[in-house]
Formats: sequence, structure tokens, C-alpha cells
Amino acid sequence: MDKNAYLERNASQQPALELLQTMGYIYISPEDCALQRGSCYHVLLKDILRGQLRRLNRYAFAGAENEFSAANIERAMEDLDEPLTDGLVRTSEKIYDALLLGKSYPETVGEGKTLSFNLKYIDWEHPENNLFHVTEEFAVDSRDKLHNARPDIVLFINGIPFAVIECKAPHIPAERAVEQMCRNQQAEYIPQLFKFAQIVLATNKNAVKYATTNTPKKFWNVWKEQNTVFLEDALARYVADRTAAEQDRTLISLFSKERVMELMRYFVLFDANVKKICRYQQYFAIKEIIKTIQQTDAKGNRQSGVIWHTQGSGKSLTMVMLAKYILMELSDCNPKVVIVTDRKELDRQIAATFAHTRLNPARASSGRNLVELLNSGKADVVTTIINKFNIAEKMEHKNFSKDIFLLVDESHRSNYGLLSTKMRAVFPNACYIGFTGTPLMKKEKNTMAKFGKLIHKYTIKDGVEDGAIVPLIYEGRFVEQIVDEENIDLWFKQTTKRLTEVQRDDLSRKWSSIRRLTSTDARIRRIALDINEHFLGGYQNTGFKAMLATNYKRDAIRYLECFEKFGDLTCGVVISPPDLREGVDDADESTDNKVIAYWNKMMDRYGDADTYEEVMKNRFCAGDIDILIVCSKLLTGFDAPICQVLYIDKELKEHGLLQAIARTNRLYEGKDYGLIVDYRGLIEKLDTAMDLYSGAGLENFDGGDLKGAVVDVMSSVSGLRESHTQLIELFSDLKNPRDIEEVEVFLADDKKRECFYNLLCAFGKSLNLVLNAEQAYAAVPKDELRKYQNAFLFFSKVRRSIKIRYCDAIDNREYESLMQNLLDTHLSVAGLKQITSPIDILNKDDFEQELEKLGSLRAKADAISSKLTRSINEKYQENPAYYDSFSKRIKEVLKQYKEMVISETEYLAKMRTIMEDYHAGKSTVTYPESIKNNVHAQAFYGVLLAIFDEDQEVTVSPDFAAEIAEEITKIVANHSRVDWTNNKTIHDRISQDIDDLFYIYEKKRGLKLSFDTIDKIIENVKTVALRRF
Repeated sequence: MDKNAYLERNASQQPALELLQTMGYIYISPEDCALQRGSCYHVLLKDILRGQLRRLNRYAFAGAENEFSAANIERAMEDLDEPLTDGLVRTSEKIYDALLLGKSYPETVGEGKTLSFNLKYIDWEHPENNLFHVTEEFAVDSRDKLHNARPDIVLFINGIPFAVIECKAPHIPAERAVEQMCRNQQAEYIPQLFKFAQIVLATNKNAVKYATTNTPKKFWNVWKEQNTVFLEDALARYVADRTAAEQDRTLISLFSKERVMELMRYFVLFDANVKKICRYQQYFAIKEIIKTIQQTDAKGNRQSGVIWHTQGSGKSLTMVMLAKYILMELSDCNPKVVIVTDRKELDRQIAATFAHTRLNPARASSGRNLVELLNSGKADVVTTIINKFNIAEKMEHKNFSKDIFLLVDESHRSNYGLLSTKMRAVFPNACYIGFTGTPLMKKEKNTMAKFGKLIHKYTIKDGVEDGAIVPLIYEGRFVEQIVDEENIDLWFKQTTKRLTEVQRDDLSRKWSSIRRLTSTDARIRRIALDINEHFLGGYQNTGFKAMLATNYKRDAIRYLECFEKFGDLTCGVVISPPDLREGVDDADESTDNKVIAYWNKMMDRYGDADTYEEVMKNRFCAGDIDILIVCSKLLTGFDAPICQVLYIDKELKEHGLLQAIARTNRLYEGKDYGLIVDYRGLIEKLDTAMDLYSGAGLENFDGGDLKGAVVDVMSSVSGLRESHTQLIELFSDLKNPRDIEEVEVFLADDKKRECFYNLLCAFGKSLNLVLNAEQAYAAVPKDELRKYQNAFLFFSKVRRSIKIRYCDAIDNREYESLMQNLLDTHLSVAGLKQITSPIDILNKDDFEQELEKLGSLRAKADAISSKLTRSINEKYQENPAYYDSFSKRIKEVLKQYKEMVISETEYLAKMRTIMEDYHAGKSTVTYPESIKNNVHAQAFYGVLLAIFDEDQEVTVSPDFAAEIAEEITKIVANHSRVDWTNNKTIHDRISQDIDDLFYIYEKKRGLKLSFDTIDKIIENVKTVALRRF
């Protein structure tokens, strides 16, 4: 087999380029791109863009079509290249607006009259009029020229880059390409390319992920084509001569010309300074809805139907994208969209999402206002709560339009009752699209016919498989309802058997203080203590938080009192007013003194109910509250990705249970699962393999619809064993895998080290889950558990040591707090402190303390070498010649040690000498007397010497070079201002003045330099100046 077939270019990049050309993209070489761009910083293909702006745009006046002036064409090109002053996403939004809507420019018409006309960058109505190009190895410089990135493939529409593709060889994970893409979008790299991009894609041929500008790694998606006829037909046309790979399928799905224009036009959104592109299920759901609403039902109205997309899969955004699609695609029939929810919380959330689109949204403040908004035509989209239809119906308002679209959220709740009848009384001929996040129960499937057909579904299992939501782990922790003091003490001993003596004493003190509460509160006390210890043991300081669902408002407040007594956690309560029942089955608590007193205290503090709820939610989402205690409020429609655990002490069933547990399934960096801790036995039997969910909670659903909903916590035991085996196997070739020095030297290789960090992180996460789950903990023999704990301890020490030794940044940063919590809580390790960001070598005292923690002399010398090299690389552009002198010394010492010319002791001694010289600023570079005290001139002197040394035809004495360096210093100092970094005018003036300086030297001193040499000096001087001035 040809091993070259597995190289990145042959396996991924070349087939992608060939396929895109077959699909109609015109190839343009990197060299031809460079001729049009103007510089490596700029990314627009100006000749193509200029030509297309002329070809696509005419303005009509007095019955004649006219071309836009050349000046306006140039202005349109300049205006599109928005500066990045507002940050990447805001700039990207301005550019997206221009691409979607065009820009307006004044033209002189008739007898000197000036009128404005719209100029478009893309012809959305006639896709065939646009030009599509593809290039490879598209080299782009950062603003300060310190970084040059070279994306593998870039796609252009009319000369504007709209997609960036990063390719990897099949043996390298696609995640590596994702990380590279995320890095390239950072301010210090090449964000100027990504401000134009609408789709970014990472591929290794077999695994492909896509996203849009500034999408964090966790939120990159896979595309699963559901239009199989389209895909098979395209594959037959474009990939006939070889077996199609996943890369081919995704490229066809995303970048076929009509599809990509549709995705860019309708399926890109800006939501609160986050740019989003649709997931595949959102795209296909909307396509199916459009197909459905263009059919008619028995009454001659548009066909209605239901969408079941599991919670956390982006249902609210699907509604926003659908509204956008309907309003733009069906604009001929003047459609109106009404979004109906049954909770204020959902209403606010959806209204806020619309506020960041180009639609004209309004929120109905009352039933009367709802009617007025629809009659006046002031809003494209109206969001409302379903109970507003009470008043609308009483006003006897009817709207008979067939072009009103009601998108009804959580339709299973609101659509089968009386309010649904009232909604239909107000809009008898409207088209109703119901959205639900939970599967339909057996009995609901029969009644769904009233609402329409099931248009599209995206199940819990789909969401977990795609990585759109995290899997849920279920743990039942049952507490007897009837308790007495003796049983409590017995339970206390049982609960604390895993704790150290100190921890047990501390818990005992808390327990004795809480026992003073009345005995009727015994059950709540016990659960509160259990939750307290569970959260402290597994989740405190990990960055994740929990919610606790209780039956009554009184219970919520009693739980809060317990947690406040313990004093370990910050907790908060969100309830509705005492006289308001939150759910149908809720008790009347309007006369409960405890609830009334708490409510009055909150009103005194926050002023009104809405502010109180909003503040508590914001504090929880910001991480200021560890456990948020609720009754019914916030168990639906409240998105807090920071929530990882839901403790349930509440009778929940059916939709309510599924909605509640979905609070923990949202994606968040570092979150691999959501945990459901059930104190009510809601799921008596959980057999995920057989899809059996028995017990009051879920028995009324079809098992198949719940597939993958929750996984038993016992499955974590096999995960622990597997992750331990993988970690141990990494070191299987070592003579003594318990010898720290041998392990550390083995990990000198960057790839092995990265693999080690990832394996240890996976092992730590599995161990943490088992140690915090009673059933799983009890299922693992004590000796085996001790073996895992010792292994984690040993490898954590190795990790800490090699971080310092090889000067690595923190690996798996999002899991750092979880790892530390595991060491602190379960392994009680003294001295193994949290790894923080690497210490600067110029911080002498702290660095010396770091060195002391390392074992061998070689480890200490390696650490100095790594730190010095990192510091030199960071500062190199400030004075290249100066820092290069240290770099050469380090390389020489490393060479001597590797060739065994010097011993370990001498290796460390020489590295220490270089480090001390580095601290003292003692370099081997010597400077002429005239610039001895001018550090800026010394830096420019280093630049000049390096370039003069390369140019064989030029001889310049050190004193003359120093004089030139002083003059250059004056030029830069003269032009540098506070905001000069991104000021092109000032850059141009500096370039011009340096060019003039060498012209004078040629005339007066006979210094003849080629244009290339002068250009190189100017560019290098500006790079150094950006770091110094």
C-alpha cells in the first residue's frame, strides 16, 4: 500500500479540491490570489470583486439602466472590508448585513440631482450570476506579522472569502483541525479572514465538523444529510471514480452552490454577540415545514403539524430561523408570524433571540396589544403568552387570513386545552406549527391528528450521538420517609464511612447543629446533608452548578435553611408568590408563614417578582450560586448550561420529568454528562438496552421514543476500568513504569505528552464519577478502587512535574478544577497544588520555587531550557539580534549534552549561567558607542545587521549601521501615537520616511541598496516597532 496515500494533502486536501472543482468552483492559484490581494494581510480578491460589482449592479432612472460610477465601486469594496475595531463577531455581523442587503451609494442623475441606489455584493435571486472560486494554501499574515497562517482551502463568492477548510491526514483527529481553526480566529492571528467567513470546516477525510465564525470547539457540529436523493445523485455525478468518503458527502451537502447560498441567506443568525449556523436537523425541519405549509388541509387552509426536537437541540433558534425563512421566502403573500409560549420566561427568551435578527419583532404586552400589533402591520413577528388569547377572544376579534403562521412552543401542554380552542377562535384559518421538546405520550399520538401530522423529529438519542447535548446519567438515592433518631445516627455512620477522621468530625459538627430543627423536618435534613456532601465531593469548584427541585415552596425554604446552617455552599431559591400555584397539582401555600416571610424578604430586597427572579437566574448562570432551589419555576424553558446536576425531591412525571432532567443536558466546555440524582424513585427500573423505563415517571411513553434518554450510573464502572487500562498501556514499553524519571524522559515527545494529558483527564473524570455515586462506589472492590486512586495520584504528580519541565500551557484547562477537586476531596494529598498558568522565567523567586519541585538535575536543566526558549520566542521581535544570541547559546549547550560532551551537572550549571545572563541583560552582542544607551536604536541595529549580512553586495561599517538605526528610531518615535498599531496611514508614512532616508544616504553617502532590501528593512523595522512603541 502506498504510504503517501495517508498524507494530509493526498488523503484529504487534494480530493477536496478536485471535488469542489467538479462541483463548479473555478480553481485560482495562490500566486494569482496574491496578485489581487495587495498584501498577505488582505484577503479580498479585488479584481474579481470589482468585476462582479460592475456586472451585477445597475440602477434605473428615467427608464434607463445605468452603471455605478467607478468611484462607488471602489468605495463599496473598501466599505465591505470593515475594520475589526468592534471585535470579530460584531464586525462579521456588519459584513453579513452588507452581503445580505447590499449598501446604498449616491449617484448623480438627471440635471445634477443626487439619488441613492442599492448596490449588491451577491445576487441572491439568481445564484447562477455569482462567481465561485477555490484556492489552496492561502497564506495570511497577522496584523503585526508575528504569525503567518496558511488555511488549506478557501472558497470565494464574487472574490469574497465565505468558507475556510482545514484538512488533516486520516490518522490525525479532526478536533486538531478544529483547534487550529479556533486559534487562527484569535486577535493575534488572522481574524481578518474569518470576519468574511460564513462556514468553517475541519476534516480528516473520515470525520468532518463544521461551524461558523468564532464558534467554540464544543459547539462544532456534524452534518447528516437527510435528502438522500439529492446526495446520491450528486455523488453519482461528482465522485464516480472512487469510493465516497464522509468528507465528500459533507462537502456536497454544505457547498453545492444552491445549498450554500441558502445556508448563508436563511440559516446564519447573530444571537447576543454569538454567531450561529444551523445544525442539520434545524435545516431539514424547516425544509419539511415549508413543504408542509404549501399543502392544504381538508378545510382549504395551509397544512399544520408538529415538530419534535429534543430539549437542548436548539428549538428556539429553529423557530427564529423558520420565521426568517417564511417572511423572506413567502413575502409575496405578506405573511405574519406569531410565536406562542406558555411561560413568561420562554416568551422573554424567544423575544430576546429575535432582537438580534434582521426581523422586526414585537412582544405582545396584553391580549388587546396582540390584536393591535397584528392589525397595524407594525411587526413581522409577534411573541406572546398563550393566556393573552383569553382577552383577544373576549374582544371578539377574528382574523381570517390564511397567511398567519402560529409557531406554538411546548405544544403538548398548551395545545390540547381550552386556551387552544380560544387561539383557534381568534385565528380560524391560520397555519399552526407545534414545537415540542419531549416525545409524545402514547395517548397524545392519537390526538395529534387534530393538530396536524408529525413533520420532523430529532430524538434524545440523535442529540447525544451528534454531540448536540450531553448524555444524562441517572442515580437513585432513596431515603426512608419515616425516620427516628436512632436510624438517623445509623444512616450517618453509613454515609460517613468513606470519609477521613477530620472530615467525619467536621460533618458531625454540622449534623449536631442541624438536628436542632424540628423532627418533622428529619427527611429534608437527611437529604440536605446528602446533597451537601455529594456536591462538595464531586462538583464544588469544578465550575459547574446544580438545581434542586422540591414539591413545595415551604420545602424549598427549609432546604435553604439547612444549607445555610452547613455554611459550605451558596444557595438560592426561586419561587412564585405565596398565593400563586405554580403547577396544576400544587398546594395552596398562601397562608404558610414561612413562605410569606421569605417572599416579603425578597420583595424588600428586589422590589418586584420579575426583578427577584431575573437577579437569581443571572447569579446562577454567572456561577455565583452553587445550588438553585426551585419548585416548578425554571424547570422548563430555562437554559443554564452551567447546570450539571439536578437533585429531585419532587413528584414529577411524563413531560414534566423529561423537561426537568433536560436542564442538565446543555453543552458547556468541560461538561461530559448531566447527572440526575433522584430521591423519589421516579424511575424504578432503568434498562436502557431494552428501552424499558418503568415507574410512575415515564411509563406512559413508548420505550423507543425514550431511547438514550438516561443511562444508569453503574455504566460508569466499566468506563473507569477502560480508561485506567488505556492510561497504563501508554507506558507498557518502559522498563520500570513506576520510575518517575523514566516516565518523564519518555514524555519528552510532544505527541506522547498530549496523549498522556488526554488519557489522564479521561481517567480522572471516570474516577470522579464513581467516587461520587453510592451504587457505583459500592460495586467496585476496595482493593481495586485503591489501585485506581494510587494510579491517579502517581500520574497527577508526573503531570505537574512535566508541565514545569517542558513548559507546557495547561492541558484540558476546562477540567483542571475537576482534577483538583478529586485530589483535594477524595485523595487528601498535601502539597499537590493546582497547576496554574506557567510562571515567567523573569520572575526569579517563583521560578526557583518551581525548580525545587523537580527531581533530577536533568529535569531542572530541561525546565530552564524550555522556559528560556519560550520567553525568547515571545520577545524575539523586540530585538532580534539580542535574543538570537541567547538562542544560539542554548542550542549549543543542548547539543553538547546530547552528544555527551558534558555531564548532567555541567548541563544544569551552563543553563543556570545563561539564565542569569538573561536576567541581567548580558548579551554576547556588542554595540557601537553611539547607541550604548539607546535600547530602541539597538533593536533596529540588530535588524539592519541581519539584513546587511544576507546581502553580499553591501558593506556597511558598525558605526554607519548605528547611525542609520538612530535615524530610524527618530522616524518611528515621530510617527508613533497611542492608536497607531492599526492605523494604515501612519504605517505608510513610516515606510515613506525610511524609503526617503535611504534615498538621501544613496545620494550623499553612496549607500546603494536594492528595492527588495529596502522593503525588507521597512517591514522588519515596523514589526519590531510595533512591539517597542
